[in-house]
Amino acid sequence: MHLTKIALPAFLGLPFISAKPLAARDDGKALQDLNNQALSALQLQYNNTAIQARAASQCNIFNAPIRQDWNSFTSTQKKEYIAAVRCMQTKPSIADPTFAPGARSRYDDFVAVHINQTLSIHGTGNFLTWHRYFVKAYETALRTECGYTGYQPYWNWLDHREDPSKSSIFDGSDTSFSGDGAFVAHNGSVNGAGYVYIPSGNGGGCVTSGPFVDYVVNLGPVAPIQDGMKPFPDHLGYNPHCLSRDLSAFTAVNWLTLENILNVTVGVASQSVLAFQNELQGRFADGFLGLHTAGHGVMGGVAGDLYGSPVDPVFFLHHAMVDRLYWVWQALHPSMAKTVAGTLTLFNEPPSRDTSTCDLIDLGVNARSLKIANLLDTLGSDLCYIYI
Repeated sequence: MHLTKIALPAFLGLPFISAKPLAARDDGKALQDLNNQALSALQLQYNNTAIQARAASQCNIFNAPIRQDWNSFTSTQKKEYIAAVRCMQTKPSIADPTFAPGARSRYDDFVAVHINQTLSIHGTGNFLTWHRYFVKAYETALRTECGYTGYQPYWNWLDHREDPSKSSIFDGSDTSFSGDGAFVAHNGSVNGAGYVYIPSGNGGGCVTSGPFVDYVVNLGPVAPIQDGMKPFPDHLGYNPHCLSRDLSAFTAVNWLTLENILNVTVGVASQSVLAFQNELQGRFADGFLGLHTAGHGVMGGVAGDLYGSPVDPVFFLHHAMVDRLYWVWQALHPSMAKTVAGTLTLFNEPPSRDTSTCDLIDLGVNARSLKIANLLDTLGSDLCYIYI
């Protein structure tokens, strides 16, 4: 049975905790304390009489579906989620073939939209809301098209950072997303727009075990970062290949840290949405990958391709974790929670206007278009979920 609601009072009404005592705690507990702090802040906001006046049937903190850590799922729940993902990878594409000739499955429909819009959804003012809606649309498709009854899990980045292959996500078991790739000798990867060198790991080739060992990737790679991996010139053309990985403990240990999480949620980089999203995505010229880019880098292989990274199904758990931090930041900074900053092009190249909350997020055949304004509150009617 999927956990969809919890008794929230156990998590709410907690005192606010500063970054300093949080950092002194066990990493896992500190992260959970941070999440509880966000829940407490949301309850305080809910206690506002104007919010309480909303009908009980409307989404609120007490009735919203709950997104959880993959580690908290039972084996049955994990297998149900994996089965739904595999279902998406076998259902036929519904996209116009003139848009993405290489798309063969419903899963590919999501990958194709990300590839097509990459340069206008990263390093931009819509980065956070675009990917929030993308993950929500995927969750909805799993539930409505493939019979999944749970909600989107997230990848706890702090779990087994020293050896990602031991995590429940990458351990290669039948309740994982398959493990590392077969060993292929190569000279590492160049990440962070070419500024950050990542040493090779123990993989580099096709995954060798687990539920996705026979999964055929149909699109990409467009801009691979791994030495020896060649780009496919037709960005949305048909290019069947395997799911490859080169799990990187180096990347996880250096960037997926509690310190970096605290910095963007309650530290110096939490003082504005611009500072939050920029630090989260990375300061590449400084040799700093950031939490978002590092997560993709831990997977390596085809997931290292900025354009085609959703071909690895862990993408959606990774971006649920990105969204979890965004949700925490919004809860703890209510006066800034519905602000956006940044332009409409990657690194503002070519120069473009500032992002507006009236701008539309377009996910093609995967969901109806929505304004950014509709995606700034996870307790709004178009989203409706919380994290624990």
